Amino acid sequence: MKSNQYLVTINAPVSIEEAIVDCLLILESEFGFSSFQVNSHDHKNKNLSLAEQVSGRKKSIRFQMYVSEQGLPLLLAQLRSDFSGSGIKYWVLPVIENGVI
Repeated sequence: MKSNQYLVTINAPVSIEEAIVDCLLILESEFGFSSFQVNSHDHKNKNLSLAEQVSGRKKSIRFQMYVSEQGLPLLLAQLRSDFSGSGIKYWVLPVIENGVI
């Protein structure tokens, strides 16, 4: 099934996980979303604890969701409004095909 959807991936600090969940539950009701813990690696040691600097990783939470073409600007605007300066990283990819098997 061809799609006019996007896959949005968000990496965020664990400290704001619940606030992001609340925000996404309000915005994203059609497709739902997934979340899971990831280790973020970056050559910059900005805002890392000593233990994180030694291990070379920082725990983050990743959210992934399908978003319609119309819903994408709304989602990004809401995230910018609610979480400005929080260190969220995101990327958006077009979905070529999706479905249920």
